[in-house]
Amino acid sequence: MAKKPVKYFVVDAFTESAFKGNPAAVCLLEEEREDTWMQGLATEFNISETCYLTRIDELSEPSTDRFHLRWFTPTTEVELCGHATLASAHVLFSSGLVKSNIIEFVTLSGVLTAKKVPGIKGTGASEDGFFIELDFPTDTVAEYNSSDISQISIALNGAPIIDVKRSNIGDDLVVELVSGKAVVELQPDIGAIAKCPGAGILVSGTAPPESGFDFYFRTFFPKCGINEDPITGSAQCALAPYWAKKLGKCDLSAYAASPRSGVVHVHFDEQRKRILMRGKAVIVMDGCVLI
Repeated sequence: MAKKPVKYFVVDAFTESAFKGNPAAVCLLEEEREDTWMQGLATEFNISETCYLTRIDELSEPSTDRFHLRWFTPTTEVELCGHATLASAHVLFSSGLVKSNIIEFVTLSGVLTAKKVPGIKGTGASEDGFFIELDFPTDTVAEYNSSDISQISIALNGAPIIDVKRSNIGDDLVVELVSGKAVVELQPDIGAIAKCPGAGILVSGTAPPESGFDFYFRTFFPKCGINEDPITGSAQCALAPYWAKKLGKCDLSAYAASPRSGVVHVHFDEQRKRILMRGKAVIVMDGCVLI
């Protein structure tokens, strides 16, 4: 029997403008599909993340809408993704597919929540639209054990490095450069990054005072088929605790200094070991997958 067409949306996340932020394909499944099909479709879309939503039917009337959520890059499934989670929530809220202002996503990283909130004063929000707040786990960082960081320095084409850590959950290298300007001007060697330890490299630096942000960042995951991710929400799980400790504050504004750019506002809850990420999104296209 032929499969039903799958409705999809392409959403730019962590931005208020189309063709900025990080694109994600959000696919609404009426039934579970094979892993090979999901990976094949993600490869076909060939953007940083394609995700799949399947509603969880409850025996009794639920107070919160629940969905299974899975994320795929063009080459592999991942355990955590921020921008595609925000994109998924935006689609569900915008399309009237949920009854409440809170959604629970059942994922490989446990239950994640998305909350629809009004524009937050002082964050550059326009009068219309809404923010989405994601509740994610923190990813603590540890000292980078290698005494030789020359491999990382070469991969970053000699950019001035202040510090190198390694995240415990994501297994990413967390690299601080001398300034946000150095983050903007960075011209990495992607092939060399692919040979570095860890899953990817999270590069950040102190934002210029006049920018209104706390830190700039860029992220690189060539091992997952993403040379440079335009704006990585899950990176904040490691970056927010790092910068909260460094700057002595729990509320942070981060600017993705990639060519597409983007903004994420983060609150680090040290006691709960969670971060709250706030951002906006824009639906840029929709359609149906016929296969």
